Parts: sequence; C-alpha cells; structure tokens
Amino acid sequence: MDRAQLPLNALRAFEAAARHLNFTRAAVELCVSQGAVSHQVAQLEQRLGTRLFHRLPRGLALTDEGHALVPVLAEMFDRVGATLDQYSGGQFREVLKVGVVGTFATGWLLPRLDRFARAHPAVDLRLSTNNNRVDLAGEALDFAIRFGDGAWHGTHAQPLLAAPMAPLCAPSVAARLRTAGDLVHEHLLRSYRTDEWALWLAAAGVRMPVLRGTMFDSSALMVSAAAAGLGVALAPPAMFARELAAEQLAQPFEQTIDAGRYWLTRLMSRTESDAMCRFRLWLADEVERVR
Repeated sequence: MDRAQLPLNALRAFEAAARHLNFTRAAVELCVSQGAVSHQVAQLEQRLGTRLFHRLPRGLALTDEGHALVPVLAEMFDRVGATLDQYSGGQFREVLKVGVVGTFATGWLLPRLDRFARAHPAVDLRLSTNNNRVDLAGEALDFAIRFGDGAWHGTHAQPLLAAPMAPLCAPSVAARLRTAGDLVHEHLLRSYRTDEWALWLAAAGVRMPVLRGTMFDSSALMVSAAAAGLGVALAPPAMFARELAAEQLAQPFEQTIDAGRYWLTRLMSRTESDAMCRFRLWLADEVERVR
C-alpha cells in the first residue's frame, strides 16, 4: 500500500472503535458522529478486503484480522504522539533515557542535574534507577551508569569516577571503634557483592568473620541502615559526602579498597545521538570539576 494513500482517518477510527468495542464511544473520543466512525471503518474493511469487526446487537467484537491489526496501529499512534510531545515552544526536545545505579544517582548526579538542564534545555532527560543490574536493550535505555570493572558483554564503557570503599556507620557506632579489629564485634552489613568486606578486612590485616544477617541490593539503602545504627556498611564515602559533612555518618578508618568504579555504558550497536553526545560530554566536564 502506498504510504501517501494510507487511510489515516479510517485507521484512527478503527483503532478507537477497537479499544471501546463501540462505534458511539469511539465517535465521542474522536469528536465526530457515530455514522462517520462506522463509515470510515466500513471503507477500511472494503479496502483491505476483510472484516475487522463482528457487528453485534450490543457492540462490536474483533475478528482475527482485527486483532492482528490493533497492536500495530496502537504502537504507531503512540510513537507519533510521543514524537509530537517532543515539540515545545517551537523547539524539538530530544528524549534521552538513562538508567543510573541508585547510589550514584542520589550521591553524585542529582545535585548536578540542574546544570545539565540549563546547559541543554532541548534534551528531555528520563532517569530510572537500578541496583546495577540493568538491561540496556530490554529497557530501551540510551545509557546506563553502572558500578564495576567495565566488562559488560556487547557494551561500550567509558570510565567516570573511581569509587574507593571504606566502612561507614553512625557516629555513635564509630565512637566505639578504636582499631579495624573492632569491626569483628559489629554487625557488618552486606551487599550483593559478597567479596567486598573480605577485601577490605584483608587490606586492614583483619581476619574475616562469618557474615550473617540482612543482604542489601542497594548501597544507598545499606548506608541508610548504617546511619540508623543498624551496623557498619562498606561503601564509597564520595557518594555520601553530604551525610558525612552533616555528621549523620562517620568514616572511622581511612583504609580504602578499590572494588570497581562508575562507568557510562551503552550498547555497542547503539549509534550515538546528538542528545547522547551532549550528555556524555557534560558528564566528562562534571567529572573534571571534582578532580
């Protein structure tokens, strides 16, 4: 079928009628008469050479052919609507979808986002947080900011920030910690990265105790538990600078370990858009500010 001859009004009438299974309600939505919707659908059926609805005494029922057409049209109209929504004040706003590990989002990115918005008003940034487990393709993300070693299959990874880890706890807990060995008498809060405490304690010359208790899939949540006096967390102090400055948290020991860093990642198969380029360069500038 020639695109220039697509019966768009008829397709819109059919899609609305398919959602409501009623010509009258579809007509109300489209601000036309019931007869106009019925006529448009009949013309579409004639053009396709097949029936799309069974006309029933009290409404409509989709035929198999109608069922096959509905999701295609729904996706098409959704995509057109989403694109039109990107125009604001005569300016096209490009959507940028970024997934961010929660600790980096709250501890580093959010305090700086206003600068990005002011520098790049044409970029419509959509943020989602995760616990470092992210599916770039499945979640239709342009970028994901992750913590680790940078080795993710099929992914291009640009290093952002080092994130040395140290014990963090409530000031009341820190007051009773004289040496690193005292940690074996505390509740050591665990993340899903199970080797981190072993690495830190080995670096501090302390024998690894048996760890028990709650395991957290979010460093931000784990550190919140530590601030509440529920134990000692191992996390990057740089991501909790505000809490440390406000004395909501304490870092009892200077010893740190390097268990990974933060990376800006994208699929190798993903061509970089203008919005992606703007965000990547802005991040690099922001990282340089803190070095």
